[in-house]
Amino acid sequence: MRIPRPGEADVPPPPGETGESRDPGEVRLPRRPDKIGGSGKPGEVRLPRRPGETGGSGEPGEVRGFLPGEDDTPRRSRPARVDLWLAGGLAVGSVLASLLATAGPPYRETDLLGLALAAAPALFLIWRQVLPLLALTAASALLVVNTAAGYAITVAQWPSWIALFTLFSLHRGRSRRLAGALVAALAVGGYVMLDRGPVGSFELSGVTMCFLIATIGGDAALSRRAYAAAAEARLLGEARERTMLAERVLAEERARLARELHDALGHAVNVMVMQAGVGRRVFEENPAFGHEALRHIETLGRGALDELDRLLRVLNPAVDGAERVPPEPTTADLAELAGRVRATGRELELNAREVDLAPSGARALYRILQEAVTNALRHTTSGRIRVDLEQVGGEVRLEVTNEGHGFLTPTPGRGLVNMRERARIEGGDLEAGPVAGGFSVRATLPGRAGAARS
Repeated sequence: MRIPRPGEADVPPPPGETGESRDPGEVRLPRRPDKIGGSGKPGEVRLPRRPGETGGSGEPGEVRGFLPGEDDTPRRSRPARVDLWLAGGLAVGSVLASLLATAGPPYRETDLLGLALAAAPALFLIWRQVLPLLALTAASALLVVNTAAGYAITVAQWPSWIALFTLFSLHRGRSRRLAGALVAALAVGGYVMLDRGPVGSFELSGVTMCFLIATIGGDAALSRRAYAAAAEARLLGEARERTMLAERVLAEERARLARELHDALGHAVNVMVMQAGVGRRVFEENPAFGHEALRHIETLGRGALDELDRLLRVLNPAVDGAERVPPEPTTADLAELAGRVRATGRELELNAREVDLAPSGARALYRILQEAVTNALRHTTSGRIRVDLEQVGGEVRLEVTNEGHGFLTPTPGRGLVNMRERARIEGGDLEAGPVAGGFSVRATLPGRAGAARS
């Protein structure tokens, strides 16, 4: 049987923690109020966003937030900078095209009014993402006015198609789309009735093609953006789950490290204090016993320093190469523990049979025994301590009894909590409380698979 030696613990290193810097275009996700993020501010997690995304204000690093199935009004409250450039450029281009590509009879020659009617629809595209239906209506109305005035619609039609595309790319709701399609249909009807030139199948097929491109293309743009937003939300959710998992693992490792320090160093310090007290009281009458107590204190102190050194190496194994794997404790280690207790003047009866445990189970058993004996030394100054260890079938049973009277039901402290947690991790259980003739700690751990000794 192997059980952990004094100063040994099975503590894996906690996950590494890295600092975080604040970069533009970060998404902040809510966290539990007791958690601290990389910036040191409670309650936030910052995750990088893809560069180049633009939010409702047109600034980099904002997410529009369209999700599949939403019928949102546009998130913009003012025109975007790109729309200002688009409207201005298209207005200038419309004026230049009207001057360079003049239409012949039966259309009216280009003049100042014709140039104004060619440029004006483009200017309404400034509001295409703020009020797309209004922009479409205004551009279409000016298109009909342009046709009624006798001018060709060579370039005056493009702002209407762009506004229709924008409407379908921003709204999934049927009512808004039907309203936009109706406005476009009225504009086409006005063009057919008022245009001075012949409107045949060729012109109508061109109009139909433009209508299909605007509506289908706008819907495709909305679907693509919705899919990208859903993927973004999924990635952010996964990142938040990974962050919370890392925090949970870190908290568990810190708790495990605290258990190791409490069990190992607490036992060593308690025994050292008791041996120092005994040595001080008998030093003049029995110098040999006093010197022996000092020797035991020195041994325990060195063991405690070794324990601290080992824990530091576990936390930072790169300091001294590979992490040392602590050996399994043996029956001799139990006898050594009993000897240290007897050196304090307490009687300890050890009845340990051979058991078969996995390495982690053996270390847990040793730590439970160590903590139970430490509690007995801490809370009582006399009385026999009895330790019984045996294996029955597939179960290893440990019982530590502190003989005496007047024990009360224990209040769960760090020691009992640590012992129960060690037993739970190994798949066993632990009970502690007063019994007839004393106070007992009983732990049951599963033996190694296939073992059946008694």
